[in-house]
Amino acid sequence: MNAIRGNRTISWIVPAIDPDESRSRGGLEFLQRELQEGAAPSPICVLMGIRPVRYEFGLAIFEGVPAEYHYNSVGRVQGGFAATLLDCALGCSVHTTLEPGYGSTTVELKVNYVRPLYAATGLVTSTGRIINVGSRIATAEAKLTGADGKLYGHATTTCLIFPIPESSGDPR
Repeated sequence: MNAIRGNRTISWIVPAIDPDESRSRGGLEFLQRELQEGAAPSPICVLMGIRPVRYEFGLAIFEGVPAEYHYNSVGRVQGGFAATLLDCALGCSVHTTLEPGYGSTTVELKVNYVRPLYAATGLVTSTGRIINVGSRIATAEAKLTGADGKLYGHATTTCLIFPIPESSGDPR
């Protein structure tokens, strides 16, 4: 069997997040500002070839195009591509609801794959919406759909909400 080889070079800008700014802005304002100012995409978005499209209170939309470099050994897009798109929309939908000084992190992610993705699938969109946001725990749901309107997957998440510490512990 003759394998076709390809290569991909990844470069990104390490996000320079000012901890004081992230503590002083609400989640929606923080995300919308980055989107409006055309800030450098996060390294995971560059690596996976996905991008944020829209943020509203309780809503986040991301999109991406499956490619051959997302393939697994059985000739389909690895589930991690869909899971990453769903997780981005889920986590950011929760983040849009947070008051200044608070952050969140995924505690649980449950993904259901409805049909396989291929490079030929084309653009897919992940739409995340909050279900409930409490003082410490938030839940959200997301759907991954193609330009053809077909459902490719759906997911739910539980996120932990926490005060942003004075120091993130990041050595940068």
